[in-house]
Amino acid sequence: VQLQASGGGLVQAGGSLRLSCAASGYTFSINAVGWYRQTPGKQRDLVAIISSSGDRTTYTDSVKGRFTISRDNTKNTAYLQMNSLKPEDTAVYYCNVGGVYANNKYYAHYYWGQGTQVTVSS
Repeated sequence: VQLQASGGGLVQAGGSLRLSCAASGYTFSINAVGWYRQTPGKQRDLVAIISSSGDRTTYTDSVKGRFTISRDNTKNTAYLQMNSLKPEDTAVYYCNVGGVYANNKYYAHYYWGQGTQVTVSS
């Protein structure tokens, strides 16, 4: 299995980025997807979750109204559209596929691919 997160970069506060998560080796369409972020010395925090069909999503409070998670099962790819970015959104962002999505919580699959760095300048 492989996960490749991409789309990160340097952006000014208030700007936007769209992250992509390309999955291979999974039956992508039957798996929930979670996006996480991590800053140095801190734990990896869940940002957003999407169900296998895309009909259900959950967001952490700090990104509600600014971030949108979506997916294209025909392309085995999930996305995280990030708008109105803030310096505190600076982190390495990871996607996770195949975890358990229940009661607005996500229990991650053991496999993690490489993340993508997002840096928001003030």
